[in-house]
Amino acid sequence: MRDVESLLAVAAGHVVDDGLDYAGAKQKAAKALGYRGSLPSNEALEDAVREHIAVFHADEQPGELRALRALALDWMQRLQPLRPHLSGAVWRGTATRRSAVMIDLYCDDPKAAELLLLDQGLAFEAGPAGPASRHGDTCDVLSLWVPCRPFGERVMLHLWVHDLDDLRGALKPDARGRAWRGDAAAVARLLAPEVTP
Repeated sequence: MRDVESLLAVAAGHVVDDGLDYAGAKQKAAKALGYRGSLPSNEALEDAVREHIAVFHADEQPGELRALRALALDWMQRLQPLRPHLSGAVWRGTATRRSAVMIDLYCDDPKAAELLLLDQGLAFEAGPAGPASRHGDTCDVLSLWVPCRPFGERVMLHLWVHDLDDLRGALKPDARGRAWRGDAAAVARLLAPEVTP
């Protein structure tokens, strides 16, 4: 049990401090520790990431998360015809300034996203989702660096292009009942100032 806890702690550091995805962080931690058991679930790693943030980044992370969510909402509004849904660490609340913004798009035409970006004069890299695809599917991913004013630097934006038919299954919650992604209205609610009585 202690080995798994050590692996989760090291992997969480890679996610938060190095910007690695969950699969890459678990593999790197396992290799560094010589761990040969089954890799823990993404939910277990997410819990460890939250603990890491609480211990090492509690002061700056909420502001960084808010800046990334605002950036995501701006892009979701630009991409509205493609039914954008925010996912990944920015949606789940574990993002820091090193995190990529991940937006899932659901399109009738798989080339619609590329055409929309080209119409806006934006440079991007296109490629298939690799074996570390978050959903286990074979969707295309469009990646581009976009400016984030609060950080004074650019952050990576990944657009995962799915078939429209995939949208229904994408809205299923995780084992704990939490949504894996949310639409623009849900992101706007996350950004709304808290009302105190």
